[in-house]
Amino acid sequence: MATAQNGSARPSLIQSVKPYLEKAPLAALFLGISSGFPYAMIGATLTTRLAQDGIDKKAVTAFSLAFLVYNLKWLWAWVVDGVELPIIGRLGQRVSWLIVAGLFVIAAVVNLGLVDPKASLMQTAYAAVLVGIAGATFDIVIDAYRIELLSPEQLGVGSGMSQYGWRIGSAGAGAVALVIAARYGWGPAYISCAALALPAMLAGLFAGEPERHREATRRKGLSEVGAAIAGPLVEFFERRGAVVILLFILVHKIGDTLANLTLRLLFDSLGFSNDEIALYDVGVGFWAYLIGIFVGGVIYARMGMKRSVLLSLWLMAVSNLSFALLAAAGHSNAGMAGAIGFENFASGVGGVTVVAYFSALTDLRFTAAQYAMISAAASVVGRFLTGTSAGALVDAFGYVNFYLLTTVAALPGILLFWLMIRSGLIDASIGTAGTIEPAKGLAKIEE
Repeated sequence: MATAQNGSARPSLIQSVKPYLEKAPLAALFLGISSGFPYAMIGATLTTRLAQDGIDKKAVTAFSLAFLVYNLKWLWAWVVDGVELPIIGRLGQRVSWLIVAGLFVIAAVVNLGLVDPKASLMQTAYAAVLVGIAGATFDIVIDAYRIELLSPEQLGVGSGMSQYGWRIGSAGAGAVALVIAARYGWGPAYISCAALALPAMLAGLFAGEPERHREATRRKGLSEVGAAIAGPLVEFFERRGAVVILLFILVHKIGDTLANLTLRLLFDSLGFSNDEIALYDVGVGFWAYLIGIFVGGVIYARMGMKRSVLLSLWLMAVSNLSFALLAAAGHSNAGMAGAIGFENFASGVGGVTVVAYFSALTDLRFTAAQYAMISAAASVVGRFLTGTSAGALVDAFGYVNFYLLTTVAALPGILLFWLMIRSGLIDASIGTAGTIEPAKGLAKIEE
């Protein structure tokens, strides 16, 4: 049986491209589009908006704490796995939640566009957190739907297509917001971007309920609810080396998160205009990311999971150095294009390999809950450090030394993954999402 961690096959380049055109990976593309845009609305786009409104640098970086809502999504992910929605639930557990969560995102993004940071920074913070809650809920459903829709051998390709979509959604939302805001204001910009929730909703309606979805018994009493919340955790920590796996998940992205959530501050400090940011950060970065995703898919297919993830971790660590060089060079269009291009290429490669590994870690009985926990843990440390200390670190050390620090912060994750390969923990950690084929995912699981 082919499994997600099996890297023995060495397909040709043409064979590596064909799987991208299959139904499930194409659906993952549209899911990724809708997953990416809420992140941009409270990330780079909101950072630019606040900076242009003259908000203090430390207050701007504090807004990254809104992302911490994503790190808490595991607290309610069990609801998506076990609660059937009335009326609309007849569409299927995953599809019905896609529709409801998508409508929630649209409402939250429109609300954020209607608040004025200069009039009330607190109201803006509340609105940003609401987008975070809505986006996190949408992510829970989208990730579970994607993992269950893809077969084990499609996890690498599907992760790549999802990352393609994520970049289209986030970069597209960022570019559209900048262009519209420069001409009509931030309110219309956010309202226009809210439509990007539709691709995932439509993908769910057209592709239907995934065959690999394994439906657990509905939770009715308090004891059953408690078991539903604890079950995903218990199953994960029963695996060999679970604590080490969790440690890797927590630390592997610290440097990357610190660097990326402060980039717009660097660009503003260097005097780049909105049009320059849209051209280089969104434009060049977009295409570099797409190339990186394609290369990541080929690397994953040819090198296998373990070696491709290790290579991507090195690329992401080295990419932070490019921003230190840009900070040292000053306002340089060529420097910005080079730094953005390399960083996005590395992120694209990692977006395929690392996401495929994390997807394969889940148990199909707890897809939504477990992937929510894994993806939340993957960035919680970096987001917390960014929100609480990034602005102060930049003020204290300057941008050059700050980005050198983010490079060093990436090294522990690389070392830990190498040790996991040597000890066999990678193979031991794979869940049923990385082994069970669609035809075997139809059974009802009684808990």
